Amino acid sequence: MGIKKGVVALMLLGSATGVQAHCPLCTIGAGAAAGGALWLGVDLLVVALFVGGFAASTGWWISRLIKKEYIRHQKMLIIIASFILTIVPLIPLFEGITPLYISWFGEYGSWFNRTYLLNTFLLGSIVGGAFVSLTPYLSQKMTSWRRKQIPFQGIIITLVGLLGMGVLLQWGF
Repeated sequence: MGIKKGVVALMLLGSATGVQAHCPLCTIGAGAAAGGALWLGVDLLVVALFVGGFAASTGWWISRLIKKEYIRHQKMLIIIASFILTIVPLIPLFEGITPLYISWFGEYGSWFNRTYLLNTFLLGSIVGGAFVSLTPYLSQKMTSWRRKQIPFQGIIITLVGLLGMGVLLQWGF
């Protein structure tokens, strides 16, 4: 009985068609860039940027696998769930808190004059996830502006944007 199940599983696996996802190469690229950044000793905010991009890209990829919409806003919910399920378990592993002093008006301790503590990993991952979620829109606008699409345009926009933001965050702030 076990051999039959194995043969059936191999046949099903062999008959699988290619998936037209958001961008599997973007997903792999964002994950590889995050791993490379950790290996090189890059700032936690920059690493979080790439991990957030990886989480959002994975959500886009998975949301495109499901062709039929079973619930309203299914694609957006899958992307958000992928982001949360990737980022939240990693927060305890990355200890990074940065102060943000706001001194607009009022006495110290009021809402507009106090020091806020921000989780660096969470902040960076939100920025990275938001950027990756904007890249399909940016790619579409670029295509309509140029009236043609560059090969691997989405990958180029995603990786160049993440790398550019990473360089600015590493040495610009």
